[in-house]
Amino acid sequence: MDPKHVIICRCSDVTLADLIALFEQGYQTFEELKRIKRVGMGPCQANTCGKMVQWEISKYFNQPLEEVPFHNMRPLTMGIKLKEIMEAKNREE
Repeated sequence: MDPKHVIICRCSDVTLADLIALFEQGYQTFEELKRIKRVGMGPCQANTCGKMVQWEISKYFNQPLEEVPFHNMRPLTMGIKLKEIMEAKNREE
């Protein structure tokens, strides 16, 4: 199958060809790929693509999968309405 048609990260629309191009430029870690292509930063937070990215790094650089670190996880944030902030401020006064 053509790497241009293999979607790795659906949230950021990253293909296998995109990953291979980055590997050829010398990028080797999930964190680097995340910063350049936003892999793992979409709504799924790498729950869909994370293991595939690790697998591709492992395969390309001939590393054991266990030695390929997963990306740094950060807690999800959620928006808050300005109205709620004002209401909280008014309650404090």
